[in-house]
Amino acid sequence: MFNRYSCGPGPDRLIHSVRAGYTLVELLVVVTVLGIAGAMVVPSFSQTGALRVQGAVRMIVADITVAQSDAIAFQKGRGMEFFPDVAASRYVVAEVNGTTLDTTLDLITDRMIGGPEFGFAQIEAVHLPDNQLIFDELGGPVDAPGSDNPAETGWIDISGSEQHFRIKIEGYTGRVTVETFIPTPPGG
Repeated sequence: MFNRYSCGPGPDRLIHSVRAGYTLVELLVVVTVLGIAGAMVVPSFSQTGALRVQGAVRMIVADITVAQSDAIAFQKGRGMEFFPDVAASRYVVAEVNGTTLDTTLDLITDRMIGGPEFGFAQIEAVHLPDNQLIFDELGGPVDAPGSDNPAETGWIDISGSEQHFRIKIEGYTGRVTVETFIPTPPGG
């Protein structure tokens, strides 16, 4: 006959009992470790807005670089127009045909950065002629579509999640740099 401590017939084949639960101490250790891990992870979740705004800045820089490269590769002017709007900041990339930048007919890309995907980043200010960045067929920034006059250094200010970035486009070369800045208060 089998009993609960045996593997087979007879009392000489005893097995060790296996416990079926955890002690209170073990549970407290696990809960404490999970609490410490959670305390380390939660602050990094609060940084996602800042990372999303930085992603918007990187995307703008990448699109500027692609527009400049396309102008050289296709020997055709490229332009970008920036639309600063608190609720729906966006910009478009278009082909330059003649002396205008038609962002409807010649549209290549239309990007919205003012939503939750990019941490509600916004284009605060645009210091470019007519809010446009134009590259000639050699990839150099010019002051207007179809122009041969080199553009002066211009910039675009992007903000969000208590961060402020300035994307600067150098005159003549089109070199793009990004820097952080502290905005001056109104009237200051």
